[in-house]
Amino acid sequence: MPRVKGGNVARKRRKKVLKLAKGYFGSKHLLYRTAHEQVMKSLTYAYRDRKQRKRNFRKLWITRINAAARPNGLSYSRFINGLNLAGVEINRKMLADIAVNDPEGFANICDIAKKGLAGEAVAAPKADPKPVKKEEIKQEVKAEVKEEIVEEIIDEVKEEVKEEIIDEVKEAVSDLNSMTVAELKALAKSRGLSGYSSLKKAELVDLLK
Repeated sequence: MPRVKGGNVARKRRKKVLKLAKGYFGSKHLLYRTAHEQVMKSLTYAYRDRKQRKRNFRKLWITRINAAARPNGLSYSRFINGLNLAGVEINRKMLADIAVNDPEGFANICDIAKKGLAGEAVAAPKADPKPVKKEEIKQEVKAEVKEEIVEEIIDEVKEEVKEEIIDEVKEAVSDLNSMTVAELKALAKSRGLSGYSSLKKAELVDLLK
């Protein structure tokens, strides 16, 4: 059987792995086999830690909120419960940031939580959103479409009427141009016009338009 060599394909595959292993310690960024092992492990760790990062940040926020709420006479659980009863919807990330950067503002929030626990600050009832029916939406859309279609039809009719009027005027002018001076004067007389006896043909046509 003929010998099969990897050639460019194998080189590209190995270079791709070594590129991902750039900066690794020792032979892990030099030798393909060790680099490939470390890259596979690194990708596994990255997938796992993308999930854990969300949990770790939530733990950090809770720790900071608890540490700031204790001096104000509240535990973390009572603080969050008081805010819920008072209808304050601030997430833990924002609460932790306020606790670190604005202690006075956080103390005011703690006072609101205490009022909520005491029943002084009651959350307003949330209005239930009215369910939207598909039939109503369809009717509205149909009405809008009908209005647009009617407007388009009116515009088209107006354009057609304009064209018809222009054509009629052109025909009338062409008919006047084909008439003799005597016929034009007779037409002017029948319409009750005055001062046409001394006019030329072009002037009579302009007068009768």
